Amino acid sequence: MSELTPNKPYDDMTKEEQTAHDAKEREREKAEQAALPYQWTQDLQTVTVSVPLPKGTKGKDVNVVMGKKKLKAQLKSSNEPILEGELFNDIISDESSWTIDDGTLNIELEKLSAHIASHQWWPHVLTHHPKIDTTKIVPENSKLEDLDGETRTMVEKMMFDNRQKAMGKPTSDELKKMEMLEKFKKAHPEMDFSNAKVS
Repeated sequence: MSELTPNKPYDDMTKEEQTAHDAKEREREKAEQAALPYQWTQDLQTVTVSVPLPKGTKGKDVNVVMGKKKLKAQLKSSNEPILEGELFNDIISDESSWTIDDGTLNIELEKLSAHIASHQWWPHVLTHHPKIDTTKIVPENSKLEDLDGETRTMVEKMMFDNRQKAMGKPTSDELKKMEMLEKFKKAHPEMDFSNAKVS
């Protein structure tokens, strides 16, 4: 296998180099995520954080604070929080919840973005923790073909937009606007579009 050239743009790599690079990045991500004091998963609407607790811990022994953009979980018997920090994005705290199940604290964070039609994958839960590569995310527990038409279209659009942003290229919405402008120009050759901008 060829050696990876440092700082070589991903698009300039051979297929073999990209595969090696992706595998290396996945290993690094896995190690970083395993070192966190919790595990987490996400879907389009929610982020689920699972925190292992000492045996016998009950709900009354734990203090969980879920603000619009902050999260804190602490055992009342301890001075140090298990986790605390700023969330990657806003949540709907009234619709977020937590439970203790089999010695694990499960925190369900309801993404605000899911309610304003701008679904977004989170690269990390707390901003001071390592990120994952959201361009490689495929929805958990489902293959794209298992999703209903509308959800599948939305997920594919998100994945496309994430890839485009990562490469500094226009998103699907921006491409659509550019296309509409081009069509309009063709339909109205008499108009001057020299100052037209796509915002």
